[in-house]
Amino acid sequence: MRAAIVGAGIAGLACADALRAAGAKVILFDKARGIGGRMSTRRATTPRGEIAFDHGATHFTARSTDFRARVARWQADGCARAWPDAGQDAWIGIPTMNAPLKHMAQGHDVRLGAAVTALSRTDAGWFLHRERRRSGPFDIAVVAIPGEQAAPLLSLHDFGMARAAMAAHSRPIWSAMFAFGQPLGTTSAFIRGAAPVVCAVRGNARPQRAAAEHWVVQADWNWSEAHLADDPAVVCDLLLSELGALIGEPPPEPCFAAAQRWMFGQPSGSELGHLWNDAIGLGACGDWLTHGFVEHAWRSGHDLGAAIVAARALAGVER
Repeated sequence: MRAAIVGAGIAGLACADALRAAGAKVILFDKARGIGGRMSTRRATTPRGEIAFDHGATHFTARSTDFRARVARWQADGCARAWPDAGQDAWIGIPTMNAPLKHMAQGHDVRLGAAVTALSRTDAGWFLHRERRRSGPFDIAVVAIPGEQAAPLLSLHDFGMARAAMAAHSRPIWSAMFAFGQPLGTTSAFIRGAAPVVCAVRGNARPQRAAAEHWVVQADWNWSEAHLADDPAVVCDLLLSELGALIGEPPPEPCFAAAQRWMFGQPSGSELGHLWNDAIGLGACGDWLTHGFVEHAWRSGHDLGAAIVAARALAGVER
């Protein structure tokens, strides 16, 4: 079975793992330059040296049996560790948040910088279209990207899937990254904020991170929407002031500041879990089909992969 997956975040990689375990040949296509999705890490050159900012998901939980087993394997392989500062069941990637996803990507054929603009289907199978390039044929195609981006790819082939994707509404999130020449006046590693800040994370308090004082501050959805069109420098200034309010004193002038706008930072979510049309071999997975967290995104991809394997195995027996 030849499978193409659009999106190499945790949902797409979880689906790829399940398909590969059943003997499928899988290729993943992602428009980004690196693995991670919203578990991404941004490396920056600062006056304090190179710092890797975990500027997406600050941590993840592991509560279901299957995902706990997956996380246990990451822990055994040295790419994840419990981080109780964020809660009793909180975990982080080691040495960066995207390390578990890089681990998942090992052994997969992942094509980065490959933005898929359309899907087409012929008697030969599925084809993926990129700028001046076409890849295929594939027996199945899986769309593992945010609902707003998935809808145009699905709309010509399964209107029910496209309608579900169009019903998804993602809220933006601004994340600001700061490096300082001196420690801030707090020993906290993780501060849960009140509006407009969701949390502030002291990166150098996390295991195997750069020693230089550095922080990530994440704004809430409402504030991020209100400041959606702001210049990143303005966002940095505003969230730096909010960081000062959290720690109870004005922070020093940062030696590095940058901001990332996550346009699809938090999806509205649904109870669908995943989507699969066995008649044409088309599926969709991602956190927009669940509840927007790392574990749920993994579950969506894992369950879709298992559903595809079961459907195709049954079809093979019947034939």
